[in-house]
Amino acid sequence: MMQAQKFYFPKAATTDSVILEKQIPELALKVITEYQSPKNKPKYILTFLDNLFRLQLAAKDYKNSITSLTDYRKEYADHNMAGNKYLAHEIYSIARLIEKDKNIPFPDALQAAFTTRYESLSEPLTAKVGPTLDIDSDVRDHKKRLKAALDKQKDKDSIDYASALALCKNYVNYKTYSSIKPQIMQLFKVKEQEKFIIESKILTLKKGTKLTITIVRKKENTSPLPVILTNNIYAGEFVDAGMGKRAAVYNYVGAVVNTRGKRDSNDPNHPFEDEAQDLYEVIDWVSKQPWSNGKVGMIGGSYLGFSQWAAAKKLHPALKTIVPQVSVGIGIDYPSQNNVFKGYMLQWIQYVTNNKLTDEASFNNDTKWDSINTAWYKSGRSFRALDSLSGKPNTIFQRWLDHPGYDKYWQNMVPYKKEFAKINIPVLTTTGYYDADQIGALYYYKEHHKYNKNPNHYLVIGPYDHAAAQSYGNNYVYVFGYGNLLIDPVARINIDKLAFSWFDYILKDGKKPELLKDKVNFQIMNSNTWKHVPTLDKMHSSSLKFYLQDRKNGSSVFEKPGTEQFTQQTVDFKDRNPKYLYHTVSKQDSVYVTNSIYFESEILEKDITISGNLSGIFNVSINKKDFDPKTLLYQVQPDGKVFLLSTHLTRASYAKNNSKRHLLKPGKKEQIPIKNSFFISKKIEKGSKLVLLVGVNKNKNWQVNYGTGKNVSDETIKDAGEPLEIKWYNDSYVEIPIYKE
Repeated sequence: MMQAQKFYFPKAATTDSVILEKQIPELALKVITEYQSPKNKPKYILTFLDNLFRLQLAAKDYKNSITSLTDYRKEYADHNMAGNKYLAHEIYSIARLIEKDKNIPFPDALQAAFTTRYESLSEPLTAKVGPTLDIDSDVRDHKKRLKAALDKQKDKDSIDYASALALCKNYVNYKTYSSIKPQIMQLFKVKEQEKFIIESKILTLKKGTKLTITIVRKKENTSPLPVILTNNIYAGEFVDAGMGKRAAVYNYVGAVVNTRGKRDSNDPNHPFEDEAQDLYEVIDWVSKQPWSNGKVGMIGGSYLGFSQWAAAKKLHPALKTIVPQVSVGIGIDYPSQNNVFKGYMLQWIQYVTNNKLTDEASFNNDTKWDSINTAWYKSGRSFRALDSLSGKPNTIFQRWLDHPGYDKYWQNMVPYKKEFAKINIPVLTTTGYYDADQIGALYYYKEHHKYNKNPNHYLVIGPYDHAAAQSYGNNYVYVFGYGNLLIDPVARINIDKLAFSWFDYILKDGKKPELLKDKVNFQIMNSNTWKHVPTLDKMHSSSLKFYLQDRKNGSSVFEKPGTEQFTQQTVDFKDRNPKYLYHTVSKQDSVYVTNSIYFESEILEKDITISGNLSGIFNVSINKKDFDPKTLLYQVQPDGKVFLLSTHLTRASYAKNNSKRHLLKPGKKEQIPIKNSFFISKKIEKGSKLVLLVGVNKNKNWQVNYGTGKNVSDETIKDAGEPLEIKWYNDSYVEIPIYKE
């Protein structure tokens, strides 16, 4: 057995900071040599460059560290959109170079480095400096990580390669932020005060509710301007000011209001429940201020996107446009997706309600939350017990579970049915194929078009995840089971710039953004093209029906079977230690098939473009009253690599009507419609195969539906009874949308 590479590292360095300071550069140089060897060099270029610039900084090779960081930013995103990433490390390196070249004290060098770098940033990037420096720079956290890395080396005079790499990175992060944070934040505030007027005040609503609001203006703008309002539950001094500055640098007034219970508000914090009521008064107030010209627009992503739809439930005349990005579809895709609650909801609730700001330490502790979800799953207790298992019972969590259907509780938070008909202001929605809230964002889009005959509502959708579709298109997007995918160059757009071009168009009589050639604007992955169509339905022009039948008898999955047959599936809900099953699709790859049935198409003889979302019908019979079917569609590429195209999850009893439950009759053949699956648009090369997995959702991250017909949140493993038996009939099909010019 080959021994891991080891380096000399004296145990005295773990307790003596002077020795540590001397040893780290020497260790980093050795690690760099090993790191760049073929056996250790990461395949993913961003990972390679991210580690390399930190190692070079640890080795005091500041010039090359800056070069590697610059290369990282270019690789991360085009057009300098990531020019603020790891700004602190860059400024630290520049300061060390100035300190040496000019032989001046480090504080003076740091001031010169910060001033030079800050003034070289584009205005949109200066708006992001505060959050960039503050969010990544928790000195205490970095100190803890460094201590843990050093404790691992106690009583040892050598260190293995992986530990050395981690130690150098932890040392660099702590050294950087501990050396510069107090001074650099002070320098930043001075620059901020030179350029902006930032006011934070308490806004008192008619019934006594108090909200914190932050107003940001560029000093040079002395005339009244349109106001861009953001409703922010993720409160923080630099976050709120940063969102306001985002609007100010585009020559608007930025207004950021925090939700109830955040910052200086002592009102109860009940996420999602109060926006429809509060925002009307907030809009009224900002529209009447001397710095406002009476026109208000709104912007923001995720919860902040939901907030705009909440504000549109009762439209204020001053609200002229909204730009909801990756909007949470409350009751639609969060806290449940198609009526199946997700464990993440508790993690998020605690994130935004544990204190007046956000509980970053708890939220980002993935190990903690994975152990909570695992403990719940292994215990077999009801989903309702999840908050107790976390050690912190939560009334909001319990209240949400009391509403498994899309009832009045959820309907009261956003426009519902005919209320969409009254929304006649221009709307720009952005989302992505890999956005966790895509279903929610498109729900609002579809409902607006369903109830309003001719809405002025534009959609932009491309290969973006939840973060990218509300900021800018990174060069890479993570695809589950595939890894990091390099997206087409035309998809690497600046969503912020698009949004404020839209505001210029609507609020300042500017030119319509060039990308918005029609109401639906979508990027076809693997083609380097955007397409523009008038409706979502026009994203495809035909479809392929993929039937649930095997091809052993030479039949095609794309042809309706002549005789009725079924595939039997058994799922034992009592089994909490199932075997992890994989199906080999090629010499290069396989797919995870635990709790799923596998169907495979023939090899495609020509290119096709899949564009839109999956629909169809499952014809099934089960021995229980309910279950949660899941669907995954994969491409097996000509090189044998698997690519996940779309997924669907639903609760069978709510599949026909998400507001009212209709239990299945055991033993009876029933139809389950496929609705609200994930959209995608991608060119599929000839020589590919399509793989369809259908099965049952049963894992630690979601509710477990035992099929008794009771509220699923109250079911326990004692309700499991006999294993679930499913007959998947071969006249079931998944309809795959196909785009042709």
